[in-house]
Amino acid sequence: MAERGPPAKRLCCRSGFGATCRAGQRAAGGPCDGAAASQGDPSRRRGPESLLDIAARRVAEKWPYQRVEERFERIPEPVQRRIVYWSFPRSEREICMYSSFGTGGEETGSGGESGDDTRLPFRKGVALLESVVLFSGTGFHLSGTVREAATASEPELLCHVSVSFDRCKITSVTCSCGNKDIFYCAHVVALSLYRVRKPEQVKLRLPISETLFQMNRDQLQKFVQYLITVHHTEVLPTAQKLADEILSQNSEINQVHGAPDPTAGASVDDENCWHLDEEQVQEQVKLFLSQGGYHGSGKQLNLLFCKVREMLKMRDSNGARMLTLITEQFMGDPRLALWRQQGTAMTDKYRQLWDELGALWMCIVLNPHCKPEQKGCWLRQLRRWNGVDVCPLEDGNHGNELANLTNALPHGPAGNPDLLMRPHRTVFTRAIEACDLHWQDPHLQHILSTDHYTNHCYHDDLDSSLLDAGWWPLWHEHVPTACARVDALRSHGYPREALRLAVAIANTLRRQQQKQLELFRTHKNELLNRGVTSITNLEGWVGHPLDPIGTLFGTLMESGRVDLNVNFISSSTFYNPDPPAQRPPEDGESFVLLAVETALIGLGQQRVMPEGLYAQEKVCRNEEQLLAKLQEVDLDETLVQIFRKQTTFLLEAGPYSGLGEILYRESVPMHTFAKYLFTSLLPHDAELAYRIALRAMRLPVLESPAPPADLSRPHHIVSVVPNRYPRWFTLSHIESQQCELASTMLTAAKGDTCKLQIVLESIQKNIHSSSHNFKLAQDAFKIATLMESLPDLTLLKVSLELGLQVMRMTLSTMNWRRREMVRWLVTCATEVGVFALDSIMQNWFTLFTPTEATSVVATTVMSNSTIMRLHLDCNQQENLANSARTLALQCAMKDPQNCALSALTLCEKDQIAFETAYQIVLDAAATEMNCTQLFTIAHYMEHRGFPSRAYKLATLAMTHLNLSYNQDTHPAINDVLWACALSHSLGKNELAAVIPLVVKSVKCATVLSDILRRCTLTTPGMVTLHSRRTSGKLMSLDKAPLRQLLDATIGAYINTTHSRLTHISPRHYSEFIEFLSKARETFLMAHDGHMQFTQFIDNLKQIYKGKKKLMMLVRERFG
Repeated sequence: MAERGPPAKRLCCRSGFGATCRAGQRAAGGPCDGAAASQGDPSRRRGPESLLDIAARRVAEKWPYQRVEERFERIPEPVQRRIVYWSFPRSEREICMYSSFGTGGEETGSGGESGDDTRLPFRKGVALLESVVLFSGTGFHLSGTVREAATASEPELLCHVSVSFDRCKITSVTCSCGNKDIFYCAHVVALSLYRVRKPEQVKLRLPISETLFQMNRDQLQKFVQYLITVHHTEVLPTAQKLADEILSQNSEINQVHGAPDPTAGASVDDENCWHLDEEQVQEQVKLFLSQGGYHGSGKQLNLLFCKVREMLKMRDSNGARMLTLITEQFMGDPRLALWRQQGTAMTDKYRQLWDELGALWMCIVLNPHCKPEQKGCWLRQLRRWNGVDVCPLEDGNHGNELANLTNALPHGPAGNPDLLMRPHRTVFTRAIEACDLHWQDPHLQHILSTDHYTNHCYHDDLDSSLLDAGWWPLWHEHVPTACARVDALRSHGYPREALRLAVAIANTLRRQQQKQLELFRTHKNELLNRGVTSITNLEGWVGHPLDPIGTLFGTLMESGRVDLNVNFISSSTFYNPDPPAQRPPEDGESFVLLAVETALIGLGQQRVMPEGLYAQEKVCRNEEQLLAKLQEVDLDETLVQIFRKQTTFLLEAGPYSGLGEILYRESVPMHTFAKYLFTSLLPHDAELAYRIALRAMRLPVLESPAPPADLSRPHHIVSVVPNRYPRWFTLSHIESQQCELASTMLTAAKGDTCKLQIVLESIQKNIHSSSHNFKLAQDAFKIATLMESLPDLTLLKVSLELGLQVMRMTLSTMNWRRREMVRWLVTCATEVGVFALDSIMQNWFTLFTPTEATSVVATTVMSNSTIMRLHLDCNQQENLANSARTLALQCAMKDPQNCALSALTLCEKDQIAFETAYQIVLDAAATEMNCTQLFTIAHYMEHRGFPSRAYKLATLAMTHLNLSYNQDTHPAINDVLWACALSHSLGKNELAAVIPLVVKSVKCATVLSDILRRCTLTTPGMVTLHSRRTSGKLMSLDKAPLRQLLDATIGAYINTTHSRLTHISPRHYSEFIEFLSKARETFLMAHDGHMQFTQFIDNLKQIYKGKKKLMMLVRERFG
């Protein structure tokens, strides 16, 4: 592990020895070989600990060694050894913390056989413990060699490790392995654990300066020369330089008393902290940020934040140092400036990292035992970061113009007026404000210091603002700020104090809730008559940047699992109109009850929906996280009572509750929370469960616009966009949760007609999304038709009602699932019964478009599968068919273009209905239908065996047709050919009637020539469309009607030729010649066709003589 060079060492001399002391004699006499019998840990031997060890341990923990030397003129050598011995860390927890991402392991740390990753430096170091081959300790410095066995891919590795220590902390480490990381490498871990676990095998020596002092001149010279000889290539230049300086009388080195000793321990001015490689911290964070959330970098950064919290919990000053380094890298992230320039928001995961960064700084500045100068340094840092333009805002995208929180606190000084004028709050603003908070309030100190409260402590508390009726303490402070204190206490390793304050805050919330209920009951009629409410909480506790409810819940639940010997809790656990009798707490379960009740209070708070996508998503995410934690708690009868109490409060608390009678239009909906309450209470109190769930179904933001005179939130009314919906970016998710709540109620109400009706009415009133209504209808249908039981007819009817509402909602709007919805409704109505099918067909115009009614509804109703499914008799089948035919005729009259063919199909078996449908087509043919629709119906008639009606419709279609000269691929060409073939098969008169229509409608020469040839192949009326040719007299081309068609065809070729020659290019010459060849074939069908074609070609040559190449090709082909 390559590290930075060690810090400058203090200068050491032996002023305590006089000139009369002989060389080699220690101050108190005795041997100097370092092999004292007391080297081992006395705690490992039997018998009481010696006074020397007790004193040495206390000194080694608190005093820098320089102070010890300054305090005592002479320090006996055994005392020095024991101080050195006890100065090394005795706990493996810190070593584990500095060598792994995970939270510090057990004190023993042995084995490494747990489920942790064996690649972590700590676990690997444990495995290398027996590989320490050389170990020596000189003063406050350890050195050793660790052998790492060879593997299949790597050879054996010998690593030289050195460790300096002071006051039970490792202050510097170096290793020759070359690994660069934030944490200690495995070799450093192995050497350190060797010293902790096997201290008796370590030969302790005094600092090197002490050893040198014991040498005479000859010994010193021999020592230096041997040292230079062994390491001459490395130290000889340095040795010569030092020798020159020492021999120079005016050199700087001779002006200083003493000489540096890296093994002599810390000086008075040295900071006593564990070694932290700041450069590596910066490099690693920079690397993780540069990866932009890929390769698990977000997870690694979160682990670093956890490491900071771990350091804070162990009261390690490196926690703040490490967070400062991380913050500097975050502030230097180039993406911040890029996002600001582009006006885009940062990613959600990156935004959460910034939130955690701000929360950690809040914890650090709220350290209850930090020094004022330290807090002042942090404040300057925070203000510097806060002033940078790219510093992220607290709510992600929008500024939140809330006043400085400390202004509203009864125990805090006035805030900085400059901050009050700042339009935006950054992620550091709360930490800056928290620097104004203190812990000196007597009541707060009393809460933190004791579990017992007596009357004489608060004889001046006449209004009971500090204690409740049961003499349990209350703490009145801005709730998120008070909870931030709790988080700070937990983070800095004060769990008992954190628990005491958390209990006081929770009791305060319960008392506040009771007072709010009483206040609302007093003014209930006035508020209800007004009909509009002002929001009571601009800052919601759930989704708050400081996560106050999550902090309280976590603190209380953690205390419920671990006995912290804090045995107080307010006795008002259950709602009772009379003051409760005080009861003694029993065990940790009391804290679990309080944790659950606090979570319910926070989740039920009526709070305004914040602005901005990230802030709104955070509200949803935090609510779901808190509910997930609640679901892990097993409900017993006591907790059920808590649920009953809080549910009653929420229903009756008016504007203070998100489930009260009075709801602010832009309050955060309670659907997810109510679903949890509903499922929890349903087995115990079904009526209360339905009351809370039905109340929560409201979504007023979609029901009506905010009143223009409502100025209860002056900074929020601008959020209403020109339409009637505000900028709720999470509205889709909220509506999904509303749908889930309704589905849960429908499932629970199966078999209960009364409750199903109530739930249905609530859905119809409150759910405004057709997609969600459709989902609910499908859910109800699935539940009602489960395979293991008979269909639940009541629930089926609910499903049908919801389906009908979906049809009405989507009738005049575009919905890509509309066809699926229509098919599903018919299926549902089929399950309900024939009366439901008959009903939807009779009221089709309120549910379906004419096309849907004929092509889907009526067709499905008259299918054999539906008849078999319903087990209908003949009369029922006929009645249902009559309804379907009536529907079809009505649709055909309303939309003949799209419904006429379906109506004819549906009415085939009823002659009168069929004739009526046919007449509707004829009436609409002139104005409302196009040629394609008419040709389609004509084909249908011909297929059904009605050629005359097909002919009639075909002639009507021809009147709507117009084929220009270049439309030789028009889709109607086949229909024209079919119509001519049909008329030809019917007789000469029909053909004579069609040909004028063809001549009028078709200008395309190739189509006309094709029709002409077909008419000359067979005798009119002598062949049907699908039979072979028979003998008979063919029609003459010199007489009507074919003469008219021939002239029209020749004229079309002439006109088309001139049109094509206007913009012809050389690449189309060959194609044009082929076209003229086809034209000649048509010309030759006339009596004088050869002469006409020759004249036509001569005219082309004369008119287009400029197109020499083309005319040359014409002459070559046609003369």
